[in-house]
Formats: sequence, structure tokens, C-alpha cells
Amino acid sequence: MCLAVVAIGVHPRYRLVVAANRDEFHRRPTAAAQWWPEGWFGGRDLTAGGTWLGIARSGRWALLTNVREPSRHDPAAPSRGGWVPAFLRSDGAPSVALADACAAPGNGFNLLGGDAVTTAWASNRAAAPKTLGGGIHALSNALLDTPWPKVVRTRDALQRWCADPDTTLDGLLDLLDDRAEAADADLPATGVPLAWERRLSAPFIVGADYGTRCSTAFTVDARQEVELVERSFAPDGRRSGEVRARFRMGDR
Repeated sequence: MCLAVVAIGVHPRYRLVVAANRDEFHRRPTAAAQWWPEGWFGGRDLTAGGTWLGIARSGRWALLTNVREPSRHDPAAPSRGGWVPAFLRSDGAPSVALADACAAPGNGFNLLGGDAVTTAWASNRAAAPKTLGGGIHALSNALLDTPWPKVVRTRDALQRWCADPDTTLDGLLDLLDDRAEAADADLPATGVPLAWERRLSAPFIVGADYGTRCSTAFTVDARQEVELVERSFAPDGRRSGEVRARFRMGDR
């Protein structure tokens, strides 16, 4: 993922709300969200075999964002998409499992994940994992809650969505479809050319070569019922597919 927001104990009906956009080169082959043999639901990167977001029947879930630091990028480093399955396979406390993943060397990444009780964040560019309390948190290609314009806008939109008890997952996905770029004065300086900083500042990116490939949203209610929707997009930004799933955590 390149943008993710999470609400913990904020919505009147859902104890957990997660919404995220995955940005990637369109030429990289991808499978839409589906049940993996291992028992979790998520898309699959068909180049390296990992995923950017997954949720298991056991209640564990995780998502990954890259840290944007072109001066430190190592093209020979292993794919970061393997860390989400590694977390989903583990059975330790989220903060411990995330710490194990983020102790690994390689290109920068964030992992946000949890189980039926706890949500935590870790990064191999941060000193230690952090267990998250109630509230709304947001993540892009820097450390947790770094106030990039896309992070602030999407976090605020999620706050408004959570204030309405009659909100729907379609509305949650709609808030990810924000294609406005930030003003130059508000752009972060991450080491990419200005034209790319402008492009990447939009929560939803449209581009013939690189852009938002899918938007994913899921909710968990008090009965541990999960509802998930993933929308896929073509290079021109038009919707190209949709996958929906419902299940209860703990069911087999």
C-alpha cells in the first residue's frame, strides 16, 4: 500500500476500520483479492509472491507501505511483500511479530497489523514497534502519522465517515478516490523530482505507467464480523473490477 488509514474504537458500529490504496507500476502482474490456501484473504503480487494487505480467519491482519527514500534504495534487496504473509503466519503478540519482521535489513517499509484485540505499527526505519490506542491513524510512505497532505486529507475524511453511523463500505472506498494534488508549498521533499512529488501527493494516483492499482476497505464489528471490499483500477483511473468478502473471525 501507499496510503492507509485506520480507525480504532471510533465508529459507533465498527471497532476497527481500515482503508488503503495500493500504488504500483501497472506492468507488475497482480492477482485480485482471494482466499489463499494458508487461510487469509488478500491480493497477490505475481512477481515476488507476497502481498500488500491480508486478513486471516484467525483475526490477524496486516498491511505494508514502502518508505520513500530513493537515495537508500537497493534494487537487489528482497521484496518487502513477504512480510505481510510472515506476520499472518505468526501467532505471537502483534508488537512482537512486527518487531521480528522489522529487524530485517533491506529497503524501508512500514507494517501495520493486529489481531482481534490489538493493533500495532512497526518500521525498519524506526527504533521500536508501537501499540496503537483508540483513535485514527494514517500512514503513507514515511513513518506513522507523518502529516503529508494526502495523509491529513484522508485521515480527516475518515473522521467524517466515522461520525455517521449509517456509513457504508462504498462510502469508505469513495474517500480513497481523492485525485487532487497538493499545492507545491505543501509537498514533502523525499528526494524524487518535483513532478513526481506532485503526482504522488494525491491520495489516488492516475498514470499510464504508475498509479493506484486497487483500493481496499474492511471493517470489523463487535461480533468480529468482517466485511471487505477491494476495487481494482485501470491505468486511466477507471474501475476494472471489484471483490467482496464477508466472514467471522475464528470461523474455519
